[in-house]
Amino acid sequence: MRHVRRRIVRRVTRLAAVGGLLLGGTMVTQAAMATETPATSAVPGDAARSVASTGADLVKRLGTSRTAGTWIGSDGRPVVAVTDDRTAATVRKAGAEAKVVGHSMNELKSAAATLRSAPRVAGTAWVMDYKSNQVVVRGDSTVSSSDWAELTKVASGIGSFVRMERTSGTFTTRINGAQPILSTGGRCSAGFNVTNGSSDFILTAGHCGPTGSIWFADNQGNRQVGQTVNSSFPGGDFSLVEYESGDAGNGADIVAIGDGNGVRITGVGDAAVGQRVFRSGSTTGLRDGEVTGLDATVNYPEGTVSGLIETTVCAESGDSGGPMFSEGIALGITSGGSGDCTSGGTTYFQPVTKALAQLGVQLIVAAPSDTAGNGASPAPSEGASEPSSSPTAAAVAPGAASPGSTTPVAGGFDGATLVSRLTDPRNIGPGLLVIAGSLVALVATRYIRAEQDRKAYQRYYSTTWG
Repeated sequence: MRHVRRRIVRRVTRLAAVGGLLLGGTMVTQAAMATETPATSAVPGDAARSVASTGADLVKRLGTSRTAGTWIGSDGRPVVAVTDDRTAATVRKAGAEAKVVGHSMNELKSAAATLRSAPRVAGTAWVMDYKSNQVVVRGDSTVSSSDWAELTKVASGIGSFVRMERTSGTFTTRINGAQPILSTGGRCSAGFNVTNGSSDFILTAGHCGPTGSIWFADNQGNRQVGQTVNSSFPGGDFSLVEYESGDAGNGADIVAIGDGNGVRITGVGDAAVGQRVFRSGSTTGLRDGEVTGLDATVNYPEGTVSGLIETTVCAESGDSGGPMFSEGIALGITSGGSGDCTSGGTTYFQPVTKALAQLGVQLIVAAPSDTAGNGASPAPSEGASEPSSSPTAAAVAPGAASPGSTTPVAGGFDGATLVSRLTDPRNIGPGLLVIAGSLVALVATRYIRAEQDRKAYQRYYSTTWG
């Protein structure tokens, strides 16, 4: 049957749809996640993608000297920032809204390049804010006054369109994860399932561990999931974990969202500013928010990562490596951010499209018959509920967008039972939640690697991140 499945995968990989969260070939139902009751969207499914592509196509056709980005407006229409009235007329004729701004994309990119060339300051990040036509530089609580003053001096030299902002909390990678896979690096989340046509892999965050990391699905180190065979961090934030069996198993096209439900991922795409998106993670559940920027750079303590998606979706330790998606379209992998889901914050994601291109793999997808007739806004499953609210969840105009088509998730993974109970907010409070996750990771490190391997692991990071 394996060769039959391979033929199906090859036929549908052109759809570039996304795999689900799997461990050891069986679907792991994500603990502590509410399901989303789909609502009627002003720009559902294919229409939402069409809106985003209209703006992107105009920007590409008109060029970066005459435009400065695009986003989805409050009415669901594409908005394109332009530098002159003539270009604005062209945009309006194409059916999009035009906003005349003072700085082109070339100027915004030049500003970002100048910031990258300045001395690196951990705890800072910057992104091009298309709506304000500015480059926004953020510094967290760990950035000293002297470092902030030096960076402000660099920004002032660029121009008034660079805006400096202090932010609460710290920019950290979100290690400890949603669906648990464990190694000496800690506990991370399995993201999406991918294939190269002969073997299957887990696509997850790169900061979880370097090439060679061995991953297990239980805290005793008895059930090996696979081994990291390719990793990018810092620079990018993605890695490829090859399944020990070479096979992701059935249901690889479904993302589990808890309570026995999952979302069928039907494609892969690039995020658009203003788009409503969803992120799943066992620490904070299913959360939603808005894309606020693209091509963001974050200076984590461990190193700098560029090309990230900036969002208002909240996240906490325990959500790292998990999937971000909208209307069944895979968009990103949870990287890191600042704040939490109590006070709010910012979360950054590695774009899936860039990771796939660099790794040379394709997403394992559902056969077209699996999604036929489901539509973009399926009837909600019995007992389904809205994503848990958060201060960072923005009501955007496509606003009523849903995660995607809901489908039952069959099976489970016995090795994850303990972790599922520990990370379920219905059982313990948020504070104990983080402690429990850390304890599980600590137990895993005692069993998984010998002392010699652990020292080698530490030496790798001290030379790579030092």
